[in-house]
Formats: sequence, structure tokens, C-alpha cells
Amino acid sequence: MTYNTQRALELLRIGSGRADATFRGGQEGAIRHIVEGRGRLLVVQKTGWGKSFVYFIATKLLRDSGNGPALLISPLLALMRNQIAAAERMGVRAATLNSDNFSSWTQVEAKLARGEIDILLISPERLANERFRTQVLAGIAAQISMLVIDEAHCISDWGHDFRPHYRLLERIVKTLPPNLRLLATTATANNRVMEDLATVLGPKLDVSRGDLNRTSLSLQTIRLPSQAERLAWLAEQLATLKGHGIIYTLTVRDANQVADWLKTKGFNVEAYSGKAGDRREALEQALLNNEVKALVATTALGMGYDKPDLAFVIHYQMPGSVVAYYQQVGRAGRALESAYGVLLSGQEESNITDWFIRSAFPTREEVASVLGALEDEEKGLSMPELLSRVNVSKIRIEKTLDLLSLEASSPIALDGSKWQLSAATLSDEFWTRAERLTALRRDEHQQMENYVSLPFGAHMPFLVEALDGDPGTATDPMLPPLPTHVGEALVDEATAFLQRTGLTIQPRKQWPLGGMPKYGLLAPLGPRGIAHEHIAQPGKALCIWGDAGWGGLVRQGKYHDGKFADDLVGACVKMIREWNPQPKPTWVTCVPSLRHPDLVPNFAKRLAAALGLPFHMVIAKTDARPEQKTMANSTQQARNIDGSLALNGQPVPYGPVILVDDMVDSRWTLTVAAWLLRKSGSGDVYPMALSQTGHDE
Repeated sequence: MTYNTQRALELLRIGSGRADATFRGGQEGAIRHIVEGRGRLLVVQKTGWGKSFVYFIATKLLRDSGNGPALLISPLLALMRNQIAAAERMGVRAATLNSDNFSSWTQVEAKLARGEIDILLISPERLANERFRTQVLAGIAAQISMLVIDEAHCISDWGHDFRPHYRLLERIVKTLPPNLRLLATTATANNRVMEDLATVLGPKLDVSRGDLNRTSLSLQTIRLPSQAERLAWLAEQLATLKGHGIIYTLTVRDANQVADWLKTKGFNVEAYSGKAGDRREALEQALLNNEVKALVATTALGMGYDKPDLAFVIHYQMPGSVVAYYQQVGRAGRALESAYGVLLSGQEESNITDWFIRSAFPTREEVASVLGALEDEEKGLSMPELLSRVNVSKIRIEKTLDLLSLEASSPIALDGSKWQLSAATLSDEFWTRAERLTALRRDEHQQMENYVSLPFGAHMPFLVEALDGDPGTATDPMLPPLPTHVGEALVDEATAFLQRTGLTIQPRKQWPLGGMPKYGLLAPLGPRGIAHEHIAQPGKALCIWGDAGWGGLVRQGKYHDGKFADDLVGACVKMIREWNPQPKPTWVTCVPSLRHPDLVPNFAKRLAAALGLPFHMVIAKTDARPEQKTMANSTQQARNIDGSLALNGQPVPYGPVILVDDMVDSRWTLTVAAWLLRKSGSGDVYPMALSQTGHDE
């Protein structure tokens, strides 16, 4: 097919909205390569270079010449709204099929069948959907003019735990006609990733690779071990930093906590994570419109988000790899002369990253448990049934099923809602790959540790070299370094903020599937609702276990001192007074323990005395059970409590009561204790725990 230079430039100017726009180095060459059908192409260009213009302009030129529609596979459909808007300005008719627009699928499929769609965008997960493959893809497969794989580094083993369904592409690419136009794009591909991509997308894969240096980015690293120091630093610097930006955290809880802190200091910021749900689009737009100073975000706001005038990207903690960091910091300064990329490093980040590395693959024990349960049930097991059979968390079972099902010879298959064993056995290659990637992740984490230790001015050369680019192209920072110290008064304020009290404990309103047989509750298929008059009221936990507020003192009291400090009594009194439950509690009791018989009662007695209330020990532990923390999912935790608590024969006072425990995890212990108290005539039950485990993070 003949390439039309003038038409391509015209489309660029229409799409960008700039009458003087010109192609960046390598852009037009990539478009020409695809349109003229010169072979498969991998484009590796830094964030903001304009990879989406390559595939949208190529699509339009191909469609203008009578070719069929293009298929684009991307993990970031929710973040491609501005790119799709640019495509539509050029007259490219783009549509998407994803889990968020299921109600539009029929309409989109009809348009596709009528030839009214130029490019169809899907997530990699669609490729595993039987209905999509048979009813949609099969119908257009022969007409597809170009396959585009966005964020192609996810095909590599490196990206497996970001979007594991990218592994399906390897099988699909092998079935494609050798002359089908294939374009893969990414911003981050070191030599190892490039070799992986050549194996999957090859054998003949041309590469267009640009300069990785970002002249506009002034990079800096600052070690501030405590969270209070980093919170104080953010509050100081956000007051003087110009423009708008992103503050990245490693966990959802940290995103919420940092945002809450900055709001108390008067900053217009919002937390952004995968749990933001329907608010995500509005939050993205608020930052695009400069309606917020910053979004405090997890990696959910990573690849694909495009705000060209982002003035700063600050990391509250160190990411796990150079590839991840370059992706995230690369959001800043695309259309600005200068922007800040600052990485704050703290003491908790290594534990968080280590958890991510350890949990990337299921363990041999988890796989054996799941496969063993399926082997015992010829008709297969649903997810709720698996939870009742194996002591593995729901998220770990889902990961196990997900990764095993994506193996070329999968040992499991889904039949309706039930998983069953297949005729295949799990290949040793699965474990070889897991071990190789785990070791690789640890090397990449060490590489980031080395990055944090660099002096100002050495960061960009390090990143470029780590990504197998030419460090000689790196330029000096254009902006001066930001201060590395913070005022003591603000650190004290941040410490007080971290010690604020009152995390809500939501009461359970249903018994587990199958009920609590040892309490004579429910047939397996019966109604599961707990009688309204026997449900606890919403409660309070002082802190998250081991966190930067009171969490460390709770841990020390439980495992080192054998007694909870008086400061924790004072903190709980303050929390209860601010909470002010109504009707007011008239007495205090606690959850017993056979392992630590005096620990919680001693604390509860002191708390009751400080509140001026009587303490009554009315609940007993009837037999020893494994600690709740050894139970990995809610169903197992419920079974572990079933029948293990009872009233001890002492009179149960009438009136609202504070029910004290040291730890709350599954909430089943508090649920059963409250049920016992309410059945025996107590008033409202207000659960109160020293700490939540934070396991859901």
C-alpha cells in the first residue's frame, strides 16, 4: 500500500489540535513502516512521545484505502479516554468492549459487523472470554488489517503479575498470518524485555527505539525513614511547589492516609486507587483541569494517564523496580521545560515490596491445596466451596486459579461456576519461571536501593543505563534540589496525626456459608442473616497493627512486655469519648484468651477504671483453637471460632457494653461474642479493639 505523507501530517495536526504540529523523530517512520506492510514493528519510546498517534494515524490511512478494522489490545482502556478523543477528531471510529460497558456490547458488535468501527479496543482479559472469541473475534479475524499491542512489555515475563492474560498473546500471535501488520508499543523495555518480546512477536521483529533521556525531569532522592517526616516534608514542599502533580504510594491505605493528612493542612488533594470505583474518571479529569493540587495515587494511575503539563511526581515510598519507577515518574514534564521527580524513601517500603515479590506467584503449598481439593471432588468446586475446603485466602486462591489456567497445558478448567481438574499436569516450567522471576525481582529491588543512594544529578544517567540506553545522553537537572530536612514542629504535628484514633469496625450481618453448626445455627442451605437484635453495633479500632501511629506500641505490648502500656489506655479513652456511642455504655467486658489469659483482661480493667465503668468478665474460651491469624480466609476463620466461646455462668449485666479485644481481623470473634451477649440480655454491644491487622491491604 502507498503511504500518503501529506495526509498523515494533516491527521497529526487534526488530532493534536495544533496547526503547526510536526512529527517527532521516528513517529512518521513507524507509521510508514506499518502502512506499507514492511513487517512487524516494536516501538520503544519514552512516555509522552506520542505512540498513540502512530497507531491511530496508521489505522485511518489503512481504512481510507479500504482495509479492514484494527484491533488494539491494551490494559489501560479506562485511561485512554483522551487518546480516543484525539482519534475521533481525526475521524477514526473507535469503540471498546470491556467489563465496564457490557450493556453496550450488542450495539458495538452490530457496528463492527456493519464495518462502522475502524479500531476496536479490548483488554487482554477479553482474549480469555469464550463468547468474545467465538462471537466477535471469529467474525472479524479475516478482515483485521492491523493488530496493535499497547504496553507490550506486559507480554514479557516481567509484566506477568500486572496483567497475566498478556500471556495469551503468545499463543494468538503464533496463529496470525505472517503478513498481518503488527505494531507493539511500550515506553520501558530493557534488553531482557526486548529479548522476551522478540521471542513472542518475532521471528522477524523490527525495532524503533528512541532516546530514554528526559531533559525536563529534575530527579532527586531523599531518605526520610519515618512516615511522620515524609508527611511533614510533603506539607512543607507542596506549599511552594508550582503547578500540579501526582504523589505515588505503595498501598491503598497509604494513599488515603497521605491525602487525609494533606487535607488537614489545607491542600486540595484527593486519593486515587483501584478502590475509587466510579470516581476514577472524575478524579482523573479534576487533575487534568487543575482542579486539585495533586492526586495521591497507587499505580492504578500509572501507564496511560496523560497530563502533559504535570509539574511534579513525588513518591512517598520507593517502587520495586527501575522499570516501574521510570513509568511512573515519566508522567511529569512532558510538555514543560522543567518538572520535579522526587523519590522519598522510608523504612516500611522494603517490607511492602518484599510482600509484593513473595506474593507474585502462588506457593507450592497453595497450588497443592487447591489441586488436592479439586482432585477430591469429581464434579468440581466453586469459589465459595474452595474457600471452605482449603486454608488459603480468597485473593491467593484467585491468583492460583488465574495463573494455572493461563498455562499452555493447564491442569484446571472452568465449567460454568466450578473449577475442575483437566487431563494435563502442571509443568515444571511454571516453577522454574516463578523462581527466576522472584530472583529477578529481588535484583531489581536492590537496583532501586542503589538509585536512592545516588547524589543529586546522578539519577537520570542511572535510569537510562539501567534500561539499557546510552547514559551519555542524560542531561543535568534544570531545577535546584528541594530541601532534604523538615521542621520539627511539623513532624510533631504529623506524629499526632498518625496517632489519631477511630478506625471503624463494621459489624457482620450474616453467618458464613453453612452457618455455625456447633452453635446449632443454620442448615448449610438455610438463610444466613444474623437476627437484627443480636448484631453488634459499629465499633472502633485504635490503629492498624504495627503502623506508624499506635501500632508499634500495641505490638510491643503483646509480644515483648506482656502488658499494654498506659498510653494505650489513655488513647482508647480519648477515642471512646470522641466516638461517643449512644446509648452510652454502662459496663465493660472483654474477649478471653487461653494463650494470654491476663493480657486483654488487664487492659480492659484499666480501661474500665479510666472510663469510670464496672468491668465484668462474662465470656469464656471453651477450648484451644489455632490463632485466627493462621486462618487464611473468612470461612476458615468462622469455622475456627464456631463453638469456642461461651458465657461463663456469671450474670450478664443489662445495659450497653464495650466489648474489648486486642486484635480484630476477620471480625468473627467479635460477632460471636456480641451474639452471646445480646442473646443473654445485654444492651447494645460496642466492639473495641486495639488494632486491626491490615491484612486486607
